[in-house]
Formats: sequence, structure tokens, C-alpha cells
Amino acid sequence: MRTAYDVIIKPVISERSMDDAQNRKYTFKVATDANKTEVKHALEEIFGIEVAKVNIMNVPGKMKKMGRTSGMTAATKKAIVTLTENSKEIEFFQSL
Repeated sequence: MRTAYDVIIKPVISERSMDDAQNRKYTFKVATDANKTEVKHALEEIFGIEVAKVNIMNVPGKMKKMGRTSGMTAATKKAIVTLTENSKEIEFFQSL
């Protein structure tokens, strides 16, 4: 059985995600095998919030070269979470 902390890896801090935080949308990096329901339940357990909608996207790895050697970065999965109107905000994003 996975815990909520196994599903949610870390928050994504970027210019776009900070602009979306004003509209009650928060971006997280999640486990590659997680689905929308697992992400919703994990966030509600960790932060004590009410989630209205979860959008998930797969981010493919990029080709990187170092001299003659080439390889790929790891593929990840991102989740953009929209909160309900009466839900409290996530304090982590407010302090940035």
C-alpha cells in the first residue's frame, strides 16, 4: 500500500505555476504510475484541502549529450490541481 507521500513527489515552482496559484491551481510532480484519484486523495490527506479537479500530463524525457555520450533524462508526470471555492489555500505556495 502506497502512502500519500509516495504519490506526491514535490511541488513545481516556476513562473507559470506561480501565476496559476493566484487562480487556485497548483502544480505537483507525481509518481509516474499515479492516476487522478490517487493524486486527489493524497493531496486531501497531506494538506487538508478540497480538490475540485485534477489534470495530469506525461512529460517525456529529453535527449542530453555530454561529449560523445548521449542519453535521456527521466520521464515524469505532472498534476495540475484546482481547488474548490470554499477550500483553504496551500500555505507552501503562499510563502513564496
